[in-house]
Amino acid sequence: MVLYTSPFPNSFLSVLHSFSWGLIFPCYWLADRLVGSFVPTTYEKRQRADDPCYFHALCIIITTPIYLALLAASLPFALIGFLLWSPLQSARRPYIYSRLKNKHHANGAALLTEWKAAGSGKSFCFGSANVCLLPDSLARFNNVFNTQARAKEIGRRIHNGASRPQIKIYIDSPTNTSISAASFSSLASPQGGDNNRTVNAGIKRTTSMEYKGDNSGSNNSEEREDKGGSGEPNEGEENTCIVRINGEDNDHMSDTETDTINGQAYASGPAEPSLEGDAEISKTPNHKQKEGDSGSLDSYSASRESLVKVRVGDGTVDQSTVNNKLLYKASIMKKTSVRKKKHTDETFDHEISAFFPANLDFLCLQEVFDKRAAEKLKEQLHHYFEYIVYDVGVYSCHGCCSFKFVNSGLLFASRYPVMDAAYHCYPNGRGMDSLASKGALFLKVQVGSTPQDQRIVGYISCTHLQAIAGDTTVRCEQLDMLQDWLSEFRKSTSSSSTANPEELVAFDVICGDLNFDNCSSDDKLEQQHSLFTHYKDPCRIGPGEDKPWAIGTLLDPEGLYDEEVSTPDNLQKVLESEEGRKGYLVYPTSKNHSSSQKGRKASLKGNGRRIDYMLYTEEGLYLEWKVEVEEFSFITQLAGLTDHLPVAMRLMVSTGEDDP
Repeated sequence: MVLYTSPFPNSFLSVLHSFSWGLIFPCYWLADRLVGSFVPTTYEKRQRADDPCYFHALCIIITTPIYLALLAASLPFALIGFLLWSPLQSARRPYIYSRLKNKHHANGAALLTEWKAAGSGKSFCFGSANVCLLPDSLARFNNVFNTQARAKEIGRRIHNGASRPQIKIYIDSPTNTSISAASFSSLASPQGGDNNRTVNAGIKRTTSMEYKGDNSGSNNSEEREDKGGSGEPNEGEENTCIVRINGEDNDHMSDTETDTINGQAYASGPAEPSLEGDAEISKTPNHKQKEGDSGSLDSYSASRESLVKVRVGDGTVDQSTVNNKLLYKASIMKKTSVRKKKHTDETFDHEISAFFPANLDFLCLQEVFDKRAAEKLKEQLHHYFEYIVYDVGVYSCHGCCSFKFVNSGLLFASRYPVMDAAYHCYPNGRGMDSLASKGALFLKVQVGSTPQDQRIVGYISCTHLQAIAGDTTVRCEQLDMLQDWLSEFRKSTSSSSTANPEELVAFDVICGDLNFDNCSSDDKLEQQHSLFTHYKDPCRIGPGEDKPWAIGTLLDPEGLYDEEVSTPDNLQKVLESEEGRKGYLVYPTSKNHSSSQKGRKASLKGNGRRIDYMLYTEEGLYLEWKVEVEEFSFITQLAGLTDHLPVAMRLMVSTGEDDP
C-alpha cells in the first residue's frame, strides 16, 4: 500500500486548495477571535479579579466593532473560497504521512535490528492522549486556550519525556527483594563523557530524576551535527542507563551503600549535549512552570516509572553481560517474586507518573482538530518520532453522510516504520459530533525481523467515539464498525499464509478516547460490548468494575489552573490521594450530588471517569509468542494543557526462547 505524503494527488490541486483556504482563513480567524473574546477561562477570570488595571471590558468594547467590520468585509472572499474548497475535498486523501527527512536523527531502520538482539523477546510502549487542540474559541468551552502555543508545548513535553534514558536498577542482595526505595530514587543530572555517563544516585522519595531530554529542539540537532555526531549513540542503541545497588535486609541505605551506587551507575551510550532548545513560548498559564518543575521545558526531570525493572541476584552482575542482554530492550522481565513484592494485587507495575514513559514507541492523539496546531505539534514530535500520520479524516460531504467542517482529530506517531494505513469515518455521528469526521485510523508497523528474514509486524488502531452523553447506541454501533474495519484491514494488509508465513504478528492494540467509562450506570451497554471479549483492558476487572488502582482520565475543567494541579508533580500528588481525585476528576453523574464537584467529600463510585483506553489482544498473533502487560501509567505531564490524562502501556512480547 502506498502511503500518502501529500493531501492531493497533484500539485495543481494542492495550489488550488491553498488558494481557496487563503480566501477562507481571514474570515475563519476573525470569527474565532470574536467568539473567543466572549468565552473567558477561569485563569483569565482570576487574572481580572487580581489586577484592578485589567480593562477587559474596555478591550472588548473597542475590538468587537473592529472584528465585526473586518468579518463583514471578509465574508464575500470566504464565500468564493468555500465554493472552490468544498468540491476539492472529493479528491483529498484521508491522511498525510510524514517521515523525518533529517537522516541524522532517522533511526527507524536501525530499530528493526533490535529484535534479533533481544533474544527472548522485546517490549513496546504505547501512549494515548486527548489534547483538546480545537480552534481557540471552541477550546475555551473546555477551559483551555491559546491553541497554537499549547500545541507546541504539548509536543515539547512529550518528546522531552519520552527521550529520557531508560533506567535499569539492579539490586544485588540474596535476601532483600524490595524495590520500593530503588524504583522511586532520584538520579543527579548526567555528567558528560566520551563513552559513558556517570550518574550520582541518592535514594529519596521523589517523582523525578534530574535530566533534560536529548532531543530538545532544533538547536540541539544543529549542535550535534556540528560535533560530527560524536555525541550520538551507536546505531540501534537505546538511551539506557544501568544502575547497580548493593542492598541489605532493610530498606535503609547506608553511606557505604550510597557511595557504591554513586560509583556504579553507568549508561550504555555516550552523553549528548543538553540544550535549552529553540523557541519563544507564548506566556500562557500552561507554560508558567517553576524552574525544575517536572514536565516544564527547563526541567531536568524524568519520571520514576522509567526507573526500574529489577532483577535480584546472589552475586555480582557483569556489566558487559548486562549491556549485551539489555541494550536493545525497553525494559526487562522481572521475577514473579519481585513483582508480587511490589504489587500484591497485580502481575505488572502501575502508577501515576509525572512523565511520559522513556523510550515511548507509539503515540496516538485525539482532538488535533486545528490544522495549524497540528503542524506545530508535528514539528515538535519529529524531534523524537520518525514517522507521523496526521490531518486524518475527510472534509465537506466526501466519504460521510453529513457535511464535515473539521477532520477526525487523530494523529499517530511512531519510532518504527509504518507499512500500511487506512482510515474510516463513522457515518452515524450525531449533534455537534457530526460536524467532525470522527472515525478510526488503522496502522500496520514493522517492528523487527527474524533470522529467517520474516517480517515482525504489529497492528495499532486509534479512534475517538461519539462524545454526547446518552448516545449509547451510537457508540455501540461505532464499536461494531471498529471491529469489522480492523478485521478487514488485517486481511487486506496480510501477506502471509499458514503454509508460508512471511510475517509474524507481535501485537494488536486499540487506543483512544471511547467517551464511556466502566463505572457509570448509564454506560452499561458499552461496558458489556463484545469488544472486551476479544481485547483485554489492563485496568478492568469486568463490566462495571475497574481495578482499585485505576483512576479516571477526565479532569474537572474548572480546576485546571488551581495551583494544586498546575504542574505535573502537583497533579500527580493530588491524584495519588482519594480526596484529591474527588476534587479534580470528573465522576459519574448522580442525582444525589450536585453538578459542582469541587471540594466534594461524599462517597463516590470508582476513582473517576476513565474514558481513555489502551486495549490489547492475544488473538491473531503468532501462536508461539506470548504478550503480557509490563506496566501501565496514568500521566500528568500535560497538566494545564488539556482536560484529559494521557495513558501509557508497555507490552512485553515473549518468544519463549531463553536468554543466552
